[in-house]
Amino acid sequence: MSRQGPSLFAPLANREFRALWLTEGLSVAGDQLTRVALAILVYDRTGNAMYAAGIYALTFLPALAGGLGLSHLADRYRRRTLMVWCSAGQAVLVGLMAIPNMPLVALFVLVIGVPLLQSPAVAAQNATTREILPDDDLYFRSQDLRGITTNTTMLVGLGGGGLLVGWLGTSTALAIDAATFVVATLLVHRYVQDRPPASTEKTSWLDGARWVFGNRKVRILVTLSWLVGLAVIPEGLAAPLAKEIGAPSGAVGLLLAADPLGFIVGTFAISHFIPPALRARIIGVLATSALGVLTLFILKPTLILALVLLFVAGVVGAYQVTVMGIFNTLVPNEIRGGAFGAARTGLRVAQALGIAAGGAVAQGIGSSATTIAIAGALGVVIAVPATVAWSHARREGDDTAADPASAGKRPTPKRQSPGKRPTPKRQSPAKQAS
Repeated sequence: MSRQGPSLFAPLANREFRALWLTEGLSVAGDQLTRVALAILVYDRTGNAMYAAGIYALTFLPALAGGLGLSHLADRYRRRTLMVWCSAGQAVLVGLMAIPNMPLVALFVLVIGVPLLQSPAVAAQNATTREILPDDDLYFRSQDLRGITTNTTMLVGLGGGGLLVGWLGTSTALAIDAATFVVATLLVHRYVQDRPPASTEKTSWLDGARWVFGNRKVRILVTLSWLVGLAVIPEGLAAPLAKEIGAPSGAVGLLLAADPLGFIVGTFAISHFIPPALRARIIGVLATSALGVLTLFILKPTLILALVLLFVAGVVGAYQVTVMGIFNTLVPNEIRGGAFGAARTGLRVAQALGIAAGGAVAQGIGSSATTIAIAGALGVVIAVPATVAWSHARREGDDTAADPASAGKRPTPKRQSPGKRPTPKRQSPAKQAS
């Protein structure tokens, strides 16, 4: 199937999206640099591996609380203002981290603050992107471009972050990250339109979660998205897997890079060959396939086969970009920030629990390859009924489930002849419940 609709880079013609895209790219690049710099800095000063791992974990964990508790601010306040202040705050915090000989206690506190500020900013950015790109084809292209950019940046950071920090030094690396936040602040303030708050009502931090779990179709989507908690298990087992299959220690980096590289290729392929309407129909099949590939680790693959399997899983796993695109299309603008925060928090929790559970199972049964196969099989068991449920949801006649292009559009009411009242149709209990 040939590409249809606008090109992958068409959204960049929009000035506001271009600014947000650059901001996101800078943020991801800076985050990768900071994580590596902090781990090296703490280990050099303490010689304690637990502290080094702890400072790295702290760059992720506060985002869980922030994602659920602070993301709703993106619906209550002006989104551009929120992004500007959060980026400026992050610049200050990371700048303080760059001060040489900063006490470790202060460093840990600063590390907690950065992802807390990031959560409402990301929610505001995500919601604003949908606002500035109302055309569905263009919006889905923007999501594809964002997926490719962020994963490419993370992949490059995975391979070169340590080398760059070793060359520049930790303080310089942190100062560079602080500068990226300054640039992001200026870009958003200069080029993103200042819109009024999305919601005129006061929202609470749980409103987004209530909306997500109260909508059947969105529940199915987040189920398909949170399957990444099982798909990410090979990442946590890369080191023991390399040893188990007799690969050299240098192969760990290859095993870690195979899936994100496949994700980049898969996102490009889906964007180039599959129109948004068809994506909505096959996301369940792609999710099932992504986990199904991992079951082949039961064969105890060689390094080459393991890399191929992880690459293919990443290619098919690019369905995640489409899932979140449809999610943002289904969610009303006035609750989009909080709903996104709930979905993103669930995604992070699923990843953390998946890696932890994978490590525990691998330790218990003594085989990383078998653990990955078990994770794949469990994922298939969850993905198949979710796929069937999504297919049924699309056939129920709901426009937003059937085709992203029709999402958010209200049906045009039929005109009644004077004096006649419309006869209400009786619905089955199942449809009323949905």
